[in-house]
Amino acid sequence: MSKLRKRETIEGWAFIAPLLVGLVFFTAGPVLASLVISFCKYDIFSAPRFVGGRNYAELMTDPLFWQSLKVTAIYSFVSVPMGLGLGLAVAILMNQKVRGIAAFRTIYYLPAVVSGVAVALLWMWIFDPSYGLGNVVLRSLHLPGSQWLTSPKTSLLSLILMSFWGIGGGMVIYLAGLQSVPQHLYEAADLDGAGVLQKFRHVTIPMLTPVIFYNLIMGIIGSFQVFTQAFVMTNGGPVNSTLFYVLYLFRQAFNYYHMGYASAMAWVLFAIILGLTLVVFKSSAFWVYYEGERR
Repeated sequence: MSKLRKRETIEGWAFIAPLLVGLVFFTAGPVLASLVISFCKYDIFSAPRFVGGRNYAELMTDPLFWQSLKVTAIYSFVSVPMGLGLGLAVAILMNQKVRGIAAFRTIYYLPAVVSGVAVALLWMWIFDPSYGLGNVVLRSLHLPGSQWLTSPKTSLLSLILMSFWGIGGGMVIYLAGLQSVPQHLYEAADLDGAGVLQKFRHVTIPMLTPVIFYNLIMGIIGSFQVFTQAFVMTNGGPVNSTLFYVLYLFRQAFNYYHMGYASAMAWVLFAIILGLTLVVFKSSAFWVYYEGERR
């Protein structure tokens, strides 16, 4: 190796060294430590004691574990598909060539970057049964008011409705995908006599499938990690109807100091998300298209 090549190699490693150190000490290290702790009984105040797979076995008999998994699964399988559809619908509206469209795009995107706690406090006011904006709108439409977050029957639905507040993030990605669809495909469809719906079904949707695929993966990962909304707005209530998985994990770790149990929960969550992601990746061979060809 020449002297110049050695110097470039040393400089390269020097530049990435801070990132590598941070990765080892603040990401890879804690991840591996949590795996080890998941096989131990550990309460922070005493040394970890190896118990094998007891933490994982206790999960299977813990009713709150199954309740938290049920709540999170319902939230995910309802909010993610609806969020994908609403994000696409808004993106199509924002893709029109009208005056002031840039301002509308900004308005729809801004909620996606607002702090989670601030959003939770805003929606707590909206969902207030007595003077909240939600019931004001319902009564103006001559509909009965809702108990929103204070009833087990409507609390989870309320948080699902709240999740659509952030569809602007997906909208921006859809918008980029819509603007990258080759115009000659629409022109060819026009020559074949295709209508608006036919062009949407046979041109727009196939060309957007890579974007839909990406948003689907990110939506699944995000929906299984819901924490802030439940922690700030309901704390898992009423009657554990909004006890999300990560909220229950947080309780086990920082309220009860069951660090081994919480670590086991974290690895189970990792396995669930990994499994769902792999299923989506495998299924993408049948519905995701690149450059007009089936993958």
